[in-house]
Amino acid sequence: MTSAGRVISLPGTREPYELGEPVAWARPGGPPVRRVAYAAAHVVADARADNGPGRPAAVDWDATLRFRRHLWSYSFRVADAMDTAQRNMGLDWPATRELIARSAAEARSLGDPADLLACGAGTDHVPDAGTLDAVTIAYLEQMEAVRAAGAGLILMASRQLARVACGPEDYHAVYGRLLGQADRPVILHWLGEMFDPQLAGYWGSADVDEATESFLALVREHASRVEGVKVSLLDEDHEVRLRAALPEGVRLYTGDDFNYPSLIRSGSHALLGIFDAIAPAAAAALEALDQAETADEAGARARHFAIYEEIFGPTVALSRKIFEAPTFHYKTGIVFLAWLAGHQDEFVMVNGAQSARSIEHLAEVFRLADQAGLLPDPDLAAHRMTTLLSA
Repeated sequence: MTSAGRVISLPGTREPYELGEPVAWARPGGPPVRRVAYAAAHVVADARADNGPGRPAAVDWDATLRFRRHLWSYSFRVADAMDTAQRNMGLDWPATRELIARSAAEARSLGDPADLLACGAGTDHVPDAGTLDAVTIAYLEQMEAVRAAGAGLILMASRQLARVACGPEDYHAVYGRLLGQADRPVILHWLGEMFDPQLAGYWGSADVDEATESFLALVREHASRVEGVKVSLLDEDHEVRLRAALPEGVRLYTGDDFNYPSLIRSGSHALLGIFDAIAPAAAAALEALDQAETADEAGARARHFAIYEEIFGPTVALSRKIFEAPTFHYKTGIVFLAWLAGHQDEFVMVNGAQSARSIEHLAEVFRLADQAGLLPDPDLAAHRMTTLLSA
């Protein structure tokens, strides 16, 4: 395609948009030294299967695993079977269980799955669980699937527990039993209601400060069994305070897809859905952060911090667009970018979720991704965007 083929008329704009030249992001020599960084990965739907709303999830396993290899090639750990993979929004338990097993087997071909992969365990396969015991048993069933695969464990927030728990003591009772059964330290996930309205009042209170005290009490009581906490509340000040209050040795993994550059720079580790879409740029930014924090000379530190900010800066506008309200539909933008970047052949999703965002929203995601240097083949991206607009 000639450069003229990269000029597109986008909805909501007066002037035709011309794509820039691709950015050649170098792969890092290894994982970040100063931070632990997970990219939460999406699943690729089988484009020729019935993946309509409410239908069992049909996954393109080759493309799904190929995308995980893409993330590993940029030295990220992969967080799998989580909300980015459409848990509670189309990825049912049979497909989730197979995803965990297949991703772990793929990770094993590269090293120790526990070092490369962490998977979410929840209670979504028992939607009618009506007691604390039933919720606990459901959690334990999914924990066993993760343990059997050899992956690290992320205890996801449970809609069922949010429904039946009467206060902080119920959360502590359930999580205490789960942590007592874990064979290695786990990551606890606090997912805010902007990501899932059914999780409002998690940890036993609708007041964030009270919920935080409940959460911290749980972590302190079981600190030896908690490797880290993943917090997705989109509140930078709250995250900084929570991070400072955690017991020594317990990591704070930011899940703040609005404020991740400043939070990572100030000390948070990362477990982010946006890293699915911006992995090449994020890897380069984290490498610059390593260089800044290990530099002996003030001028070198400043230069590397400037590179960090310069790389991450354009990705923030993109991320805020993808994660705009209703935030739980962010998966559509993530998969859309994977399609534009050539990581999958079709823009389809399980549960028909490709229809969750408007064409105007997707056009802006396209423009911001190009400006952040995240369309590796502009000709392909332009062709696919033109085809979508024509359709």
